[in-house]
Amino acid sequence: MDPIRNPFAPGAGSPPPELAGRDSVRQKIHLCLERLRIERPAKSLMLVGLRGAGKTVLLDQMMKDAEAAGIIPIRIEAPEGRSLPAMLAPRLRLALLRLNRVAKAADYAVRGLRALAGFATKLKLTYNDIEVGFDYEPEPGLADNGDLEGDLSALLEQVGLAAKAAGTVAAMFIDELQYVEEAQLAALISALHRCAQKQLPVTLIGAGLPQLRGKMGDAKSYAERLFDFLEIGPLSPEDAAAAIVKPILDESAGIEPTAVELIIHQTKGYPYFLQEWGKHAWDIALQSPITANDVTRASNEVIAALDESFFRVRFDRLTPTEKQYLRAMAERGPGPHRSGDIAAELVRETSSLGPIRSSLIRKGMIWSPTHGDTAFTVPLFDEFMKRIVPGTDWRRMPAV
Repeated sequence: MDPIRNPFAPGAGSPPPELAGRDSVRQKIHLCLERLRIERPAKSLMLVGLRGAGKTVLLDQMMKDAEAAGIIPIRIEAPEGRSLPAMLAPRLRLALLRLNRVAKAADYAVRGLRALAGFATKLKLTYNDIEVGFDYEPEPGLADNGDLEGDLSALLEQVGLAAKAAGTVAAMFIDELQYVEEAQLAALISALHRCAQKQLPVTLIGAGLPQLRGKMGDAKSYAERLFDFLEIGPLSPEDAAAAIVKPILDESAGIEPTAVELIIHQTKGYPYFLQEWGKHAWDIALQSPITANDVTRASNEVIAALDESFFRVRFDRLTPTEKQYLRAMAERGPGPHRSGDIAAELVRETSSLGPIRSSLIRKGMIWSPTHGDTAFTVPLFDEFMKRIVPGTDWRRMPAV
């Protein structure tokens, strides 16, 4: 099998050769945007799911779909440690400059740029990581009170007025939204609520880990009514098979049904893992069709690659006590697990482990499906923990 022709694309956010099983979600986003374009109400949408479920790929594809339909996309990734105003300001500037090229929207866009100048100038005192160019002088009293919630609402209102005049929609596509601090998330929700009340075509398509739903509800009690939360999980066996088989057929090669079944079993249907197994099975196969034996031999290479990249990059961010906590979870399997059961593995009181659990939730390593339950946010992480911390010595890891 020619490695140059290998169709599979494992990587952070790398688009797969076949985006299988996501048509219904793409259709919901299309419906949302087109309703807003004709001034009909539509809820913003949140994609929530575990790591490796393909949220980033899906978000990027939906942004491409939107842009092809004449929507103004505002793409942001929310890394830890950076403020929401710093991420939004330069992207909103680009959107307003683009709207400024539309004759009917030019005056609104210029006022939006003035609002942005006031917004950034005042809030830079609070969020000193804001860096954005100013195209116009601020308009006194417009988005310049120094209060994030009020100023962001005023700024997005101006963006919405410009988009409405241009006959389009300003759509924010924000990835890793769970990392936005609660007060800043509350300001964003409030600003979107104001735009919805004024029937302005501004929306948010966000993506994040499962804890995002609860975090948004904590930030603003009405968030559940303002957003639709779409669960992005593993693919069905049929869609997972399509994600593997179609790219291979497109390269005039083949794969045996038993090999496909083995890949689906190994990956549990998670899109990222499908790409990893597909790539390595292709590379290791000497000829077409790819066999179950090829997949079996490739699995060792896949696991080693995942351990050194996908899993290890998250493991290395952990403290010794956090690693010990996750190893205790892994001892009981993939989960979810009751907090008391994890404490029993560590011979500790449940209450004493609260700070460690909270820290792991903040780092995006675990989440709570229901009260008192704890689950990994990374599929197959329990197996990795057993490989990286084998035996029983982890029970005596230093509690620091």
